[in-house]
Amino acid sequence: MKDATAPISTRDAILDATDRMLARYGYKKMTIDDLAKEVGIGKGSVYLHFESKQEIALSHIDRIVERLKTSLHATARSKVTPEKKLRKMLIDRVMMRFDSVQHYTQSLNELLAQVRPQLLERRKRYFEEEARMFASVLTEGKAAGVFKLKDPMETGRALIDATNALLPYSLSAWELGERAEIEKKTNNVAELLLNGLLKR
Repeated sequence: MKDATAPISTRDAILDATDRMLARYGYKKMTIDDLAKEVGIGKGSVYLHFESKQEIALSHIDRIVERLKTSLHATARSKVTPEKKLRKMLIDRVMMRFDSVQHYTQSLNELLAQVRPQLLERRKRYFEEEARMFASVLTEGKAAGVFKLKDPMETGRALIDATNALLPYSLSAWELGERAEIEKKTNNVAELLLNGLLKR
């Protein structure tokens, strides 16, 4: 666990500033100069860590997803039942993304429209990596006689598809609704999906 008093790296400071600048100005109006001033470093120092504004914005999204994947992986390896693991993972994949962008006034698609092709390519990779984590829990549940399914990877992809509608990509966090409302919807979807998987 990171020491809360330990200084953050310059790279993380730049990504933290990126989060604030995206919320404040959006991608189009955010500049490397703004980021450098926000962090309190020279513009050249930003370029020591990132090649371009595009790389910074995409790295910011990568960091959000890396944090999510760390959480999903920890849940997948936990000692609770496969059903509890799956429920928590479904809820976390929505709520962690929602929490990370709830201060944005635009959807991620609007905010990062200028880098949309690269974002979509990354998104495909993110979803496939998440599906693999879900597949490992589905395989465990199938072996334990808890879940009824044919192909864990295909089912994992279907779980990703089923919860993608609740992610803040096409709608801003504000348009999606209050956090409690999103959490309730996510719980309902998770319950429905689990009911379809559980052996009767």
